[in-house]
Amino acid sequence: MRGIVLGVLLSGAAWAATLPSQPVLTGGCCAGAVWTPDSRALLFLDGPPARPQTAIYQVPAGGGAVTRRFATVAFYSPRLLWQVSPGSGVTTTLRRLADGRTFSLPTDRADVSWTPSETRLAYARSDTTGNYDRRATRIFVADVFGAPRQVATVYGGGVVGWLDEQTLLLSGKAAPGNRDRELFTLNTRTGAKKVLRAALAFRAVQISPGGQHVAYTVSFDRQDRNGLWLQPTGGGAARELSAFGSYRWRDARRLLLIPLNSGRVHLLRQYDVGTGNWTTLGDFGDQVQQGDWNVSPDGTRVSSLSAKDGNVRVLRLP
Repeated sequence: MRGIVLGVLLSGAAWAATLPSQPVLTGGCCAGAVWTPDSRALLFLDGPPARPQTAIYQVPAGGGAVTRRFATVAFYSPRLLWQVSPGSGVTTTLRRLADGRTFSLPTDRADVSWTPSETRLAYARSDTTGNYDRRATRIFVADVFGAPRQVATVYGGGVVGWLDEQTLLLSGKAAPGNRDRELFTLNTRTGAKKVLRAALAFRAVQISPGGQHVAYTVSFDRQDRNGLWLQPTGGGAARELSAFGSYRWRDARRLLLIPLNSGRVHLLRQYDVGTGNWTTLGDFGDQVQQGDWNVSPDGTRVSSLSAKDGNVRVLRLP
């Protein structure tokens, strides 16, 4: 969940009405709420005194009664098929929720990244000392219930995510003394590597649903490299979007963006990859706190944490 870049919208933002929304969680309890895969509810971590025990709870997307979804506090895969429990040492235990079957990997508490089917995963293990820009990070992949296999080493980088069942998107330097990092794809079956872009660093890298495009920001680099960029992962030139902000994919062809402006409310804009046009959808009615907002998997709604009252709100997209 994760990747926020705030900047200044370079092009003028058109006026638009406040988008209809409603609070579904109140009291400032629930930063970091995420959508369930079916877009029907939000999951969040909470505990006493508001709830009887520390656990993962859920609330319907339209508001209503809060119920406990998972009694065990752990990480859960995007499709909620797996529970991931890092141990105190190097071993992480992965438990299939359907039948309770487990296996373990020596991730050293690193995050795991799942393929769309959640039958394979990747993780990275980095050196723990030294300058981060020169620190070696080893990339491993594994089939579920299988042994891990190292597929790459980068410096000052790691795993971005999977584009499909066999292709990873990675970022990092090819050698520790290099100035630039590469954003590149790696076929984990054949070893084929394709560099999409080179720059000092890539921030807020976000893969579109389906893996056909990637959005990223380059900053503190040469003027001609800085900016928010959109690039096809199958090959082709990067496209500068002439905007900065906090962005998320709505679906395979539409990117949503909250520009950082000087007003009292945050706008929500939409970029169509096919037409290259921006549309202002409306505003949130206030500001989103610390970039805490997420698009439902079906692309119809957005959850956000209100900076005004700390409530989690859900708005429906036009």
